Amino acid sequence: MNGVSTIPPVLNIGAVFALNSTIGKVAKVAIEAAVEDVNSNPAILGGTKLKLTVHDTNYSRFLGMVEALTLLENETVAIIGPQFSVIAHLVSHIANEFQVPLLSFAATDPSLSSLQYPFFVRTTQSDLYQMAAIADIVDYFGWRNVIALYVDDDHGRNGIAALGDKLAEKRCWLSHKVPLSPKGSRNQIIDTLLTVSSMMSRILVLHTYDIWGLEVLNAAKHLRMMESGYVWIVTDWLSSILDTDSQLHSEKMDDIQGVLTLRMYTQSSEEKRKFVTRWSNLTRRNTLNGPIGLNSFGLYAYDTLWLLAHAIGAFFDQGGNISFSEDSKLSELSRGDMRFSSMSIFNGGKMLLDNILQVNMTGVTGPIKFTSDRDLINPAYEVINIIGTGSRRIGYWSNYSGLSVVPPEALYKEPSNRSASSQHLYSAVWPGQTTQKPRGWVFPNNGRHLRIGVPSQVIYPEFVAQGKGTDKFSGYCIDVFTAVLELLPYAVPYKLVPFGDGHNSPKRFDLLRLVSEDVYDAAVGDFAITTERTKMVDFTQPYIESGLVVVAPIKKLNSNAWAFLNPFTPNMWCVTGIFFLVVGVVVWILEHRLNDDFRGPPRRQIGTILWFSFSTLFFSHSK
Repeated sequence: MNGVSTIPPVLNIGAVFALNSTIGKVAKVAIEAAVEDVNSNPAILGGTKLKLTVHDTNYSRFLGMVEALTLLENETVAIIGPQFSVIAHLVSHIANEFQVPLLSFAATDPSLSSLQYPFFVRTTQSDLYQMAAIADIVDYFGWRNVIALYVDDDHGRNGIAALGDKLAEKRCWLSHKVPLSPKGSRNQIIDTLLTVSSMMSRILVLHTYDIWGLEVLNAAKHLRMMESGYVWIVTDWLSSILDTDSQLHSEKMDDIQGVLTLRMYTQSSEEKRKFVTRWSNLTRRNTLNGPIGLNSFGLYAYDTLWLLAHAIGAFFDQGGNISFSEDSKLSELSRGDMRFSSMSIFNGGKMLLDNILQVNMTGVTGPIKFTSDRDLINPAYEVINIIGTGSRRIGYWSNYSGLSVVPPEALYKEPSNRSASSQHLYSAVWPGQTTQKPRGWVFPNNGRHLRIGVPSQVIYPEFVAQGKGTDKFSGYCIDVFTAVLELLPYAVPYKLVPFGDGHNSPKRFDLLRLVSEDVYDAAVGDFAITTERTKMVDFTQPYIESGLVVVAPIKKLNSNAWAFLNPFTPNMWCVTGIFFLVVGVVVWILEHRLNDDFRGPPRRQIGTILWFSFSTLFFSHSK
């Protein structure tokens, strides 16, 4: 046992991050200010003071691991950082071994929340929610096909994997995942962007680091990929640069015109206002290059130290002791200046971790409390549009209500509503200085054409007919097919391929079987839907009514008072007249011998026959 103290006068805490990075130089000032505030407030830790040791990882995974091990030589009870997710994956294993809580205000990789890293605590928002916000933006504007450009490491790959899942929930998809080497040259970036420019989608999501994200956008501007028709959605590294360096060079601002980016949303409060007010004094005192801007990660870094202080206070209130014990695995190791035997396991690490996860406080970022998944409550982002020499907020996103133009806290009091009609953003200015929403796609230069099988000979050419000596088709089925393609929000390159010898009507079953075998991608024609065929392929909804029907031409007839005579053709009139005469003659034969009315001169008898025949139509004769 190296030492035991109920309430020690000094507690060692460490911090590891890249001091010269956009986030690191802000975080250093914020954490040092928080340590000073905590130590000057006896209500938090009583007489105990926090001693902060900051080590620079200099963007290196190896140095990050070494610096973390160095901190553990001094009986450190907690480590703040690291800043980068790739370093956090390595240091988390060290934290697990020595049971030292690791609180990161900037490592946003969603996979760090897994059970593999029990001593890792994320004190900022996970990229899982940032990617959900991007997916909602894509869905809001009616786009479906997205290309993701990302740094090829744990941070980039896991973030884009989360984006793919969130897009799938919106019935959108990632058509291409384009990795960028963390150490890639400008020529490599240009080659990658040239490949992207030949693809169909014009919706580009860039998920990388601030150290060379601007280089990617500059190369895109050089390749005319910042013009009308393109959409660039950039993760929150860009808003951090803009917040930290408000006087960003005009040439760099020209490279990002029309870009959409996200910023972690922090509620307006008196605590935040006071901290922002004193920020310029803090940076003037603690930085050599003059004042720097305050970004969202700086606010979370400040709250991280306060969160740790509250947890340590609760740890002491519960009777926790600061004690360390040797790690039997390391006691026999000694390598040069690295004193493994001096690294000890923090016996109260698990208890302190539990208190960290149970903290419920209000900081400069707003309410701070962890969910059962160990994420901060109420994740929310601002949607930022880069315009001119600055930026404009066009709305908010929250996990509670989606996209809105009012602050998320105003909606927490109402029932959650994620319907399409409740999603709103202000209008944006897109690349090319246009306010018209980009279509989001073009016909690709390198896209594979879909092979659509079409029967080359059918019984009814009105449905499908192939032009003689050509591969062009016409007919009702073809018209329906092309009309459907025109309604799609993206391009579908295709080629109609004739099936059959052109003389005999081909068997529809054979064509559908080839579709199921991927010889053709689809088929268009006069296909009957049968049970057997549905087992091979999927059919569209029928657009022609099945069954036997009678087709007759429609003639337009003039309607008038004599329209009832239209059915009486000349032939019918002749037949009717002959029947009159036959009836009259038959009656005359039967009556003229007995009935005096049918006797007399021949003229009278002929008149009687005609009159009697005509009168039978209108009178009922008695016996």
